[in-house]
Amino acid sequence: MIARAQSYALSGLEGVAVTVEADISKGIPSYEMVGLPDAAVKESKERVRSAVKNSALDFPAHKVTINLAPAYVKKEGSAFDLPVAISLLCAYGELQADITGIIFLGELALNGELRPVTGVLPSIISARDKGFTKFIIPKDNEKEAGFIHGVEVYAAANLREVVDHLSGEKPLERVPVAAFSTAGNINKKTYDLSFVKGQAIAKRALEVAVAGGHNILFVGPPGSGKTMLARSLPSVLPDMSFDEALEITKIHSVAGTLGKDGIVNERPFRSPHHTATTVSLCGGGNKTVHPGEISLAHGGVLFLDELPEYKRSALEALRQPLEDGVITISRSGGTVTYPASFMLCASMNPCPCGHFGSKKRRCSCTPNDIRRYRAKISGPLLDRIDIQVEVDGVDYDALVSEAHEESSAEVKARADRARRIQRERFENTMVTTNAEMGEKESRVYCKLSKECEDVLREAFESLRLSARARSRILKVARTIADLELSEDILPEHLYEAISYRTYGAELSELD
Repeated sequence: MIARAQSYALSGLEGVAVTVEADISKGIPSYEMVGLPDAAVKESKERVRSAVKNSALDFPAHKVTINLAPAYVKKEGSAFDLPVAISLLCAYGELQADITGIIFLGELALNGELRPVTGVLPSIISARDKGFTKFIIPKDNEKEAGFIHGVEVYAAANLREVVDHLSGEKPLERVPVAAFSTAGNINKKTYDLSFVKGQAIAKRALEVAVAGGHNILFVGPPGSGKTMLARSLPSVLPDMSFDEALEITKIHSVAGTLGKDGIVNERPFRSPHHTATTVSLCGGGNKTVHPGEISLAHGGVLFLDELPEYKRSALEALRQPLEDGVITISRSGGTVTYPASFMLCASMNPCPCGHFGSKKRRCSCTPNDIRRYRAKISGPLLDRIDIQVEVDGVDYDALVSEAHEESSAEVKARADRARRIQRERFENTMVTTNAEMGEKESRVYCKLSKECEDVLREAFESLRLSARARSRILKVARTIADLELSEDILPEHLYEAISYRTYGAELSELD
């Protein structure tokens, strides 16, 4: 007898329907699995056998063949344990139930317990979009599944509960739909801009960066507050919408990094160490392709402290996501594209000793030392960082001053206002922030008067800027104008935007 159960496989964040077929026939007792399973799926036969027996159910002493269709799709992970067990029990007649249209996901322990699996949320969303509405998943995955509307989800603690539910002996309760909220996130913030003394220019640059979604680089000596400024970013970022939260949660669900809330309700802030490999940043693996730090920062911030200390290959891998908002990873197991639209925040010293250009301490590096140090960051990568601001140490009097420093909440209010202007501007388009504007949008929303064109032309020639740098200056100027509630880009907006692109100009003084 043949029985079929439905499950789902993932390729990146996209789901593929998998039919698990079980055939019980006469012959020497055996257990074969076909359909391009990986090692984890092949090992399921021992888990399923023990789980069935330890759930007080009969395991067939016949020839058992399990087929995972379609055969051309690579089946990975342990989420197929439950559908394999259910199809086998139905084929043997141990379970009398109609399982048509139900998606099963879950790993089985030897005692029949259902263990959580990764990728439940994107699997359910993909299946729902293909017309499936009923799901049975492990109890520990119910929180993330509770945020998906338009489906019936049932969470079980073990195989026996699933069998009792399907047979009608003891139906499971439907997982209730959870309410999404970002309230209370501000109380979780450890860092606040009010803790940063002085650094008015750097704070202003950070406000502009958040308001327009621009990448930012802080350059300054050790102890000048670069890291504290960067770690204050989450307290200024705009709140997430529910759709954004779902998209971000998909990535973290696949990566297995979801917290106890079952959904990511605040923007990610990823800060990998400078010893991170290219694979850990981009994602991948030997065969299975997993999201890396770049994708895990999607919708939030990727903070790279001590930028020149990262491997050159790892830094160069940032180019595609910074331009396209996605990262494509190719491995022997296939090619996968993950979302990677993040705000890059980086910090670095101006030279090996860290004091070049400082008014507080004297630099001990030679001109060649400084050039070699800065050459660790390629020009094309630096060109993709919209705002490059230099900071210096703070005087002692400023550090102990009781003068009022703007809080993150005050800065966030202005940045949110600028973001609202941008949402209205780009309504019904794929663009959401000024930083995402293409040439088409820039021509419409970044028009310059003759006076502004003259200002930009002079800067372009004197600073020897690239076409990309010119485009990014325009976008930053548009953001500054939005912060000032100005309909047009004015010369003062351009001057400020240009001032954020002068990093490195002082090297000419060394010649």
